[in-house]
Amino acid sequence: MLERFPTADCTANQILLTECVRNCCKWSEPLAMQLIARQHCNLPGMFTNGSSRIVRCRVATGAPAQAAPQVDADAFESFLLETQKQILAEAEHLDGSGKTFVQDRWERGSDNAGYGITCVLEEGNLLEKAAANISIVHGTLSAARAQAMSSRGRSQIDPAGGQLYSAAALSLVFHAAHPLVPTLRADVRLFQVAGQSWFGGGCDLTPSYLFEEDAQQFHSFWKLLCDKYHPNIYPQQKAWCDRYFYIPARKEHRGIGGIFFDDLEAAGAEFDVQAYVHDVAQGILPSWCAIAERRRVMQFTEAQRNWQLLR
Repeated sequence: MLERFPTADCTANQILLTECVRNCCKWSEPLAMQLIARQHCNLPGMFTNGSSRIVRCRVATGAPAQAAPQVDADAFESFLLETQKQILAEAEHLDGSGKTFVQDRWERGSDNAGYGITCVLEEGNLLEKAAANISIVHGTLSAARAQAMSSRGRSQIDPAGGQLYSAAALSLVFHAAHPLVPTLRADVRLFQVAGQSWFGGGCDLTPSYLFEEDAQQFHSFWKLLCDKYHPNIYPQQKAWCDRYFYIPARKEHRGIGGIFFDDLEAAGAEFDVQAYVHDVAQGILPSWCAIAERRRVMQFTEAQRNWQLLR
């Protein structure tokens, strides 16, 4: 076991994040992941049915790109709401304290500018503080945001701003009370503007103390999921996660990484992007729960707990 120095909390500076599954029982992870989750996670309702340029994940295979279905923002919003409910129920069961998430719905201004659902559980048996939040946002691009987007190669964005946009996201942070249980962070999101849609998201793990088998299991989970769609996805998104969460001031990465992606468009991709994003959202908790269950029963010292609080 190696002592690990997690980096400072930071999240993607997306518009919808600063404002803040498929049907619950139709999980679609590969069979191997289902077996792992069943073995280690006694969760109810799970698996009951068996740089500066845009990266578009157009992997060089020689095969023609698939025709992408139209991205339905309302359907994605419904998917996020169902996924949030599933995560809350499973997390409460996993925590085992009998405590539930306190839910707070907020409205963003007037004129249907959006809403959010903030859900927080505190001082549980496993979860010292956990949040799983939804943000649904509509608005007008500022000049600064529009310039940032257009500088990344999006020619349909007017640098002067003023275009209408919509965004939807599910974001999650789980901090454990046990210093040997790693912190879980994840999100999935959709952004739409000027008739264009793209997805972002990811999942990463930050242990206070590193167990190599936990790192191997976590990364194996995500590689298996990514490989369902294309063998290049995992190495690309793992490397992106490593770059994105590197903290130069500390000369260290935030935890053991995971996957990270942005600017992922369904149009022109050589795999089903929407199905992939759904699987990522549905894989967040299963990627962590076996590790949490294994470490929560271990004895720890006051010094280890103090180190967790310090970091």
